[in-house]
Amino acid sequence: MVVETTDVVIAGGGPVGLMLACELRLAGVEVTLVDGLRARTGASRAGGIHARTMEIFDQRGLLERLLPQGRPIQAGHFGGLPLDFTDFPTRHPYMLAVLQSAIERELDQRAAELGASVHWASPVAGFDSDTAGIEVGLGGPNPRSIRAAYLVGCDGGRSVVRKLAGIEFTGTDATMTGMIADVELSDPPAEAFFGQRRGAGDFSAVQFQPDWYRLVVQRHDRVLERGIELSFENFRANFTEIAGTDFGMHSPRWVTRYSDAARLADRYRAGRVLLAGDAAHIHYPAGGQGLNMGVQDAVNLGWKLGATLRGNAPADILDTYETERRPIAARVLHNTRAQTALSRSGAHTDALRDIMSDLIDLDEVRQRLGHMITALDIRYDIKGDHPLTGRRIPDADLTTATGDTRAHELLRAARPILLLLNGTETSSVTGWDDRVDVVRATARTEYWVIPRVGKIPTPAAVLIRPDGYVAYATTAPGDEGLTDALTAWIGTAS
Repeated sequence: MVVETTDVVIAGGGPVGLMLACELRLAGVEVTLVDGLRARTGASRAGGIHARTMEIFDQRGLLERLLPQGRPIQAGHFGGLPLDFTDFPTRHPYMLAVLQSAIERELDQRAAELGASVHWASPVAGFDSDTAGIEVGLGGPNPRSIRAAYLVGCDGGRSVVRKLAGIEFTGTDATMTGMIADVELSDPPAEAFFGQRRGAGDFSAVQFQPDWYRLVVQRHDRVLERGIELSFENFRANFTEIAGTDFGMHSPRWVTRYSDAARLADRYRAGRVLLAGDAAHIHYPAGGQGLNMGVQDAVNLGWKLGATLRGNAPADILDTYETERRPIAARVLHNTRAQTALSRSGAHTDALRDIMSDLIDLDEVRQRLGHMITALDIRYDIKGDHPLTGRRIPDADLTTATGDTRAHELLRAARPILLLLNGTETSSVTGWDDRVDVVRATARTEYWVIPRVGKIPTPAAVLIRPDGYVAYATTAPGDEGLTDALTAWIGTAS
């Protein structure tokens, strides 16, 4: 048998696998993307993206493709209690109601433009790794083997890759059942978003387009056995029991179920095998954080894996993928468990919701919860005292020698950026200029606004990683810390 070769095999052709493939292709890495499904199902699945994910798509020039396909919703929620996003320090202070199927369609196109595509009906059947690489066996109608440097499992909550790698998936079991149906309504509610808590559960109706809605019903009094298929008639019966009406639902496009089971991979890496997205973490889908977190996993991992394969990265850079992203997943599992508790029925939960509702009226509480749900407040543990260090670069308005631009537009090529502002100069980048793009610009404001921090003076210099997070910042030109940051994140000088 002839063994194919590539740099990275990605298992899973959903948004996480596709985003990772795009990131690796931008880094010049060969990718083979495989999926056990026969073809893309077209199921609508996840229904929205938050501000930080919109910023990431904007960094890669993808957001302009998605915005016309979605509908801005100015608020999110925490356990069903509304959170106003409109004053958040981002260009996108809203949730974009856009279906996962639309995101996959755009990422499919982008991946193909970059030279990557999904090989369907190609499930991972096994692998053997050694010091030089990993050989991945594929099943399906065309069994074959692929030799690569790394295998990344982006193959969902029941990940075959995770199981074959022997990585434990620990957490808590389901205590409730949620059900979703995308349908048309002959007697819809007046509001574009409508929801109530009643009896042993709650329900909601969200309008995606003028002619169809997403209906959700949650039962806190039962847990369905795994493997049971949910029919449209069964969904309608459960929805009607809780809501007291079926809104005239008909013509279902998609019906599915979920639970509040929450599990986290004990490790994100086992030698030459890595995990991302639902393969690494599953949780109750409160606040729409799952797809967003998976895409952000892919962007964090992509540039680090690319740099490793190019041979110009620090030896431990792949370890920072787990140390940065696993705590974020743990936090999401924590906040979604709390939201499950807030969604239950009964007098005790009603009292808790009343108190939480009063607290959310306080800006500090609302912003703290909202910045967490939208992932705008993430701060990675990166050495440095400047308040920007470890946080995402705000999308600041800039003027360069070629005209006006924005900070996020500078990241289209997925390369590190040394941003020198307002006449700042440095010689510290010598020896890294083949790997770092130096951009000289004038900031069009005297301060930037940072979530959980507030206003800060516009810095003099910022080293921005390809994923949009700040590895170094200073208000004092010539700070020697730049050399340390370049060595830590880009590698040794050439």
